[in-house]
Amino acid sequence: MTTQEAERSSELKVVEPATEQVMAAVPRAGIEETDAAIDRARRAFGGWRSMAPGDRSAMLHRLADAIEERQGDLATLESRNAGKPITDARGEMQMVVQTFRYYAAGPERLLGQTIPVAGGVNMTFREPLGVVGLIVPWNFPLTIASWKVAPALAAGNTVVLKPAELTPLTALELERIALDAGLPEGVVNVIAGPGSVAGKRLVEHPDVAKIAFTGSTEVGRGIAQGAAGTIKRVTLELGGKSANVIFADADLERAAAAAPPAVFGNAGQDCCARSRILVERSAVDPFLEHLEEEVASLRVGDPLDDSTQMGPLISADQLEAVSSYVPDDAPVAIRGHAPDGRGYWFPPTVLAPVSNSDRAAAEEIFGPVACVIPFDDEADAVRIANDTIYGLSGSIWTRDGGKALRTARAIETGVLSINSNTSVRVSTPFGGFKQSGVGRELGPDALEHYTEVKNVYYATD
Repeated sequence: MTTQEAERSSELKVVEPATEQVMAAVPRAGIEETDAAIDRARRAFGGWRSMAPGDRSAMLHRLADAIEERQGDLATLESRNAGKPITDARGEMQMVVQTFRYYAAGPERLLGQTIPVAGGVNMTFREPLGVVGLIVPWNFPLTIASWKVAPALAAGNTVVLKPAELTPLTALELERIALDAGLPEGVVNVIAGPGSVAGKRLVEHPDVAKIAFTGSTEVGRGIAQGAAGTIKRVTLELGGKSANVIFADADLERAAAAAPPAVFGNAGQDCCARSRILVERSAVDPFLEHLEEEVASLRVGDPLDDSTQMGPLISADQLEAVSSYVPDDAPVAIRGHAPDGRGYWFPPTVLAPVSNSDRAAAEEIFGPVACVIPFDDEADAVRIANDTIYGLSGSIWTRDGGKALRTARAIETGVLSINSNTSVRVSTPFGGFKQSGVGRELGPDALEHYTEVKNVYYATD
């Protein structure tokens, strides 16, 4: 089938990246289907927003229960569709449940203020926006969908969710689960269609009050421009090229053990991937020795095997793009193993030494390729870490508490970990500086991004 024929097709063919076989075909949403979903959401909004906060909270708890009952099946579906290891997929489904449980408390915690003023009292209210368009990527399909759907619903909005064309299956299941859990029809709507058609329509439609998008910085720029036509609210969680800063006084063995999952997890298809490993010059050789042992032991293979630690890339296009960053003359210091045969496999790869200006270090690869960049001292580490258009995540490894905090305050990024490579917790804000995005997901901050502040003055004189 040619590209033009695929675009005209009434179906999306969903391919399993570990086998290159079609695992499902779903209806392709175009402009008409997108408009219909927006209309359903618009008509459902009045009843959902006026529902008593305790009742809305109870419905979100029921939705969390229903997802929990199905999380085993959802994990298998996500593992096959996105090519992620089944153990990772199970953990992600647990986070989906936790996210809905966390925001189920939101309806009763959206508090305003009373402000004393001359001649009366001022009150503020947190009001829902209306219909919210949610556009999510293929790397963490249901997880990132939950980060948007849960706070949007808790705040009283209705949603139209557009999953990525490559990974629509768990999002479509979420719509069915929401209906089975008792949420009113039209509150959660899912459209599986191309971003160039369905996504563009969501961005431009006058009845959509906000767009929440996770994806590449390039696409995010286009969404911001499109949303400007109707002054839509936007939150954008975009690309990253995070620095993993390792000082010579760190526990190098521990830092090396933590580095592979931080960059090769999800086959490197993670905007938080700490793919720039900045190592103090005197520690480069011992660090690489420890790192080589860790990479050599990384198990790459069948996503449904419990022992697998890394699966395939999502598509043939992604495999070609990642391969372009590792030409024959690339400074490959460490290369792991990957299966032969069908599937979009790429071995975990470490390039060293690399300059921060090299293409592999400057651009978001979105694949299992790490660059080791030497630095001279604390100031040099901060300079290199900040020498990027991105600012999403990162880590600092040192035994010196003062140095750790100074470096953390100086690095221009939204989420940092000290002596750890974790980025995401349901109860804490997540988002980036610079061209890594606008706004925050998760934590209490997310609820605010799905509401407007209304100010009411009540005259008492």
